[in-house]
Amino acid sequence: MEVLRLLTINDEHCVVDAGSAKLDPKTLALVRLGALVAVGGAVPSYGAEADAAVSAGATAEEIVDVLLGVVSVVGRPSVVAAAPNLAMALGYDVNGALEYQADR
Repeated sequence: MEVLRLLTINDEHCVVDAGSAKLDPKTLALVRLGALVAVGGAVPSYGAEADAAVSAGATAEEIVDVLLGVVSVVGRPSVVAAAPNLAMALGYDVNGALEYQADR
């Protein structure tokens, strides 16, 4: 409750970073991926957080579930925009797969 109060008043001494979060590393990385979708994060950020999630034990399916879990909050356009960035972070070239499928 104290952290919420300090954040509410924009207290400059309230430092909120990964070190102060009480979430386990896997959950924190998944939450951060959801936040990247919400704010339209940069491609390298997806890579860093996807790597952190996988290193913490998240599966690719769980990471993709983040997109499905936030669509009702952030909207379909944000999720559609994030999907290729997240795919690239997971080592899957969606654009290449789409081109291959179109050539068939």
